[in-house]
Amino acid sequence: MRNNGAVTGPPTDDSRDDSGVTVASAPRRIALLALIAILVLVGDIVTKVLGVALLEGRPPVELLGGAIYLVLVRNPGAAFSLATGYTWVLTLVAIAVVTVIIRISRRLRSVGWAVALGLVLGGALGNLSDRMFRSPGPLLGHVVDTVSLFAPDGSVWPVFNLADAAIVSGGVLLVILALIGRELDGTHVDGKKQDRTVHE
Repeated sequence: MRNNGAVTGPPTDDSRDDSGVTVASAPRRIALLALIAILVLVGDIVTKVLGVALLEGRPPVELLGGAIYLVLVRNPGAAFSLATGYTWVLTLVAIAVVTVIIRISRRLRSVGWAVALGLVLGGALGNLSDRMFRSPGPLLGHVVDTVSLFAPDGSVWPVFNLADAAIVSGGVLLVILALIGRELDGTHVDGKKQDRTVHE
């Protein structure tokens, strides 16, 4: 229902709001978020294991006429090799991100937000597993990156992995949802005057 024409309230079951976007019930949105996170995590672990097994000690493998190169890089920094030298800080940040997503999932009813947060959660867990279990040790482990675009050395685009791609994709989707007025709890804000009492 609309509240003074400004905000649509969260439905009690799967439905479509006035903009035609599906809003999921609480158990289903948790299952969706968890499923996406698990798929990203498993995919990330598998590709990293294969990357280490097949690319260790080998020159970069060229694909698609040089558009993509497969190369093994052990990255102590953040996504796309940023902030190298702060591995333990990045590990704590990843733990905080995972904790926050799990906590807010209780209020999550939007399918879009479930997909976006599932991507971010899966990516964060993927890189966090490297930080915790790979050398040189817990909190300091180097993340395995295997994909380089347009150049074999990451000079055109930083070398990345599936977890990085999921984090960036989820982040972009979150920005889009915020710009179109899609709220975490499934409500939709439209117009210049927003009635925030629905969310508070």
